[in-house]
Amino acid sequence: MDLERIIITKNKIHLLNAYSVESTDIKNLSSSSPFEALIFSPLDLQSRSLKGLMQADFSLRGSNFQGVSFLIDGQRINDPQTAHHNSDIPLTKEDIERIEVIPGASPSLFIPDAIAGAVNLVLKKPKDKKLILETSFGQYQTRSSLFSISDKIEDFRARLSVENQESDGFRQDTDFKKITAALDSILDIPCGEFDFNLGYQEKEFGAYDFYTPGLGYPSKEWTKTYLLNTGFNLGYEGFFIRPNFLWRRHYDKFMLDKTQVRSRYLNHHRTDLSTPGIYFQKETGILGKFGLGLEYGEERINSTSLGKHNRKHKSISIDDSKDLNDKLSCGLSLRTDDIDGFNWIYMGSVGFRYRLSEENSVYFAVSRSTRTPSFTELYYNDPTTVGDPNLSAEKAINSQISYDYKKENLSAGITFFLRAEKDMIDWVKQTASQAKWKAQSLAEAEVFGIESCFKRKVNKYLTLNSNYTYINKRIDNNGYLYKYGPNYIKHLFNAIVGLDLPFGVQTITLTCKKKSARDEWLLLHARLSYDLNKTSQIFLTITNFLNVEYQDIEGIPQPGRCIEAGLRFEW
Repeated sequence: MDLERIIITKNKIHLLNAYSVESTDIKNLSSSSPFEALIFSPLDLQSRSLKGLMQADFSLRGSNFQGVSFLIDGQRINDPQTAHHNSDIPLTKEDIERIEVIPGASPSLFIPDAIAGAVNLVLKKPKDKKLILETSFGQYQTRSSLFSISDKIEDFRARLSVENQESDGFRQDTDFKKITAALDSILDIPCGEFDFNLGYQEKEFGAYDFYTPGLGYPSKEWTKTYLLNTGFNLGYEGFFIRPNFLWRRHYDKFMLDKTQVRSRYLNHHRTDLSTPGIYFQKETGILGKFGLGLEYGEERINSTSLGKHNRKHKSISIDDSKDLNDKLSCGLSLRTDDIDGFNWIYMGSVGFRYRLSEENSVYFAVSRSTRTPSFTELYYNDPTTVGDPNLSAEKAINSQISYDYKKENLSAGITFFLRAEKDMIDWVKQTASQAKWKAQSLAEAEVFGIESCFKRKVNKYLTLNSNYTYINKRIDNNGYLYKYGPNYIKHLFNAIVGLDLPFGVQTITLTCKKKSARDEWLLLHARLSYDLNKTSQIFLTITNFLNVEYQDIEGIPQPGRCIEAGLRFEW
């Protein structure tokens, strides 16, 4: 697994420290979904279901679950209803080339939401003819099947992937069904290519206390996600242009108490996110790589509990990066958005990288980011929570300094970061006996932390990989009780041992979490594989090998030891 820092160079050139999870890493880890592999990065994945397959929240550098921006090839896809649905992305592991985790990222790349950073899914481009079949079975009547086929006909390439996953659940009301289908296609044209991608995902799952931890509600939830992502990638003599269009529709039906014949709280939601945009980049001698982006976006919701609302935004951004000399590089970005109800919002970043030698470099960056409230924070109302339509936009200043070392078989790095937050939105109570949590723009906080990573290729068989994150978050609570604010990772340690043996790849992973005001827990996972021949493989995955009792989100127990076995064909 490549947890060393990389520099993002996908169309928009910026000096950003990032962590990359490659497609081979996703396949070789004990994961049933691409997102599950992210537990081995500095990102804190907070699961509510078996292996995070149905729903998970994401936190970076002590942020709440709303503070991470999600993208596909650089295009924002955050769910406008609530970030609880950000993992509803209709892609299988065969559709993803890599996942980039970008802490403290430049907001001009990702529009509002990147308070603490971003997760960018880079799609795998279809190539030559290929067929993949995979099936597995495990405890709790868990079963899954995956089919993926790709082909090339002259200048046209395409891939179709379909995946089905089901389980009876590890305890009452944790059963699920999930189907995902994705079509990716590319047409090579003069001076570039035309991309056309479609996706569909449907989930049905038990949601016991998903949003009401400890209250004992046997809930049920159904979601559907449609995704269209299309655009051109054109380039000629140092000039690059990318017109694109992204549309995402999400259906969510939630029943608070499924034991009632006619539930009083049966909510239906439909959200639409559409974003046409165009990006230009020119290689210039004086300015370096200079980029200009124009974007128009609209978010809509039609909900039985939230009502009908829509929100539009118009934005313009510029970015530039340049090598000032043999040792010093600079990157900057500026962005302004006109968002309905929030007027103009300004963001930007600047970063410098100084190369001490071929193996050593130092990086410094500072950025300003913001986030507009979700529709749930603005308008929701149920027996336990109530929104506020007058919420302000969140604001944050991120700064960091890093040192990186990289040689042929060894890489390491350490980062010190600081984030000042203002008008942060949380669900609060004045007293513990208060009936409802209320959304308010109250919190101010300072987040200080350290990230470190280490990778060592010992020999052609053995690779060692680890990362550690320490976070200290000071919150001005103003006398309130906070639902999410204190629920951040204090210590996060991951270690991965990879054995690339002649008969197959064996992976052992260890993760240790310590949350503020809670005891730590340690999880051990393993994936063992055996290559029957060049086209087939059998594998065994064991998650939570030590059968540890733990809760990613307090009040929602996670499964104990889970064993699955499977067979994969690839030709």
